[in-house]
Amino acid sequence: MTIDRAFRAPPALAPGARVAVIAPASAFDRASFESGLALVGARYDVRYRPAIFERHRYLAGSDNRRHEELAEALLDPAIRGVFCARGGYGATRLLTRLAAIGPVAPKPLVGFSDITALHLWLQSRGVMSIHGPVLTQLGLLPEATRQRLFQLLESAAPAPALTASDTYVSGVAEGPLLGGTLSVVTRLLGTPYLPSLEGAILLLEDVGERPYRLDRMWTHLELAGVFRQVRGIALGSFTNCEEKNADYSAADVLCELAQATGLPCVAGFPVGHGAVNEPVPLGARARLDAVARTLTFLEPAVAS
Repeated sequence: MTIDRAFRAPPALAPGARVAVIAPASAFDRASFESGLALVGARYDVRYRPAIFERHRYLAGSDNRRHEELAEALLDPAIRGVFCARGGYGATRLLTRLAAIGPVAPKPLVGFSDITALHLWLQSRGVMSIHGPVLTQLGLLPEATRQRLFQLLESAAPAPALTASDTYVSGVAEGPLLGGTLSVVTRLLGTPYLPSLEGAILLLEDVGERPYRLDRMWTHLELAGVFRQVRGIALGSFTNCEEKNADYSAADVLCELAQATGLPCVAGFPVGHGAVNEPVPLGARARLDAVARTLTFLEPAVAS
């Protein structure tokens, strides 16, 4: 039996709205940050702390700095949306601190990769968010992808459907779209920061993980009972995941694993670490049609 539930959509943005840029994970390249900042700043009133450029080893400053920045962005009512500078690693280190900040009014949070941890935390609180480009990626993406992001943030209409390349298991499934980067999703298994996946369409993508590591993480999901809970699987980009000189591909491994679940599964959605990273609303109800290879959104990312 599956459980249907609704996630709260944050209020829509309007051009000129005040938004925050934060760096809750890894340190980042200044030039690519400035490129993305210019694109977002041309549409919204962007604010960020000068300390965003701090570095502590591989992180964008200390846990205290990153947590204070994130909490301020989430709690300040003047901030209407939140953009992440980069993924990398570090957001999971903030989850215990975030658990203590109390109720958070819904507002769009945009990011992917390590930001998956923050998305899952928001969905554990019943709030939608946007799996989409970080600032350091934004300037490298097609103009159509950037316009799709602004449309998701500003329009109370559902996002345009996405089309994938391969059917791994036929069938149709509906449910809230949940997930993100596979390696981050598995790290939250057994923690209070993972939302219930019962009845969900599970979105997975990743980068730089060799096929045996994809197998290991997928098997972790299987052992945790995830594939007995979700209704379908939507696979995005698995970038730089090939084994050198192997006679099999990452896609071969993922297809075999997906077929073992028996769940409708489509691969090759343009979501993740590839050359295109189409933004999608997490927590919004979606329809996965594995025969047509489409992911159709039944709810908008924001509320009017």
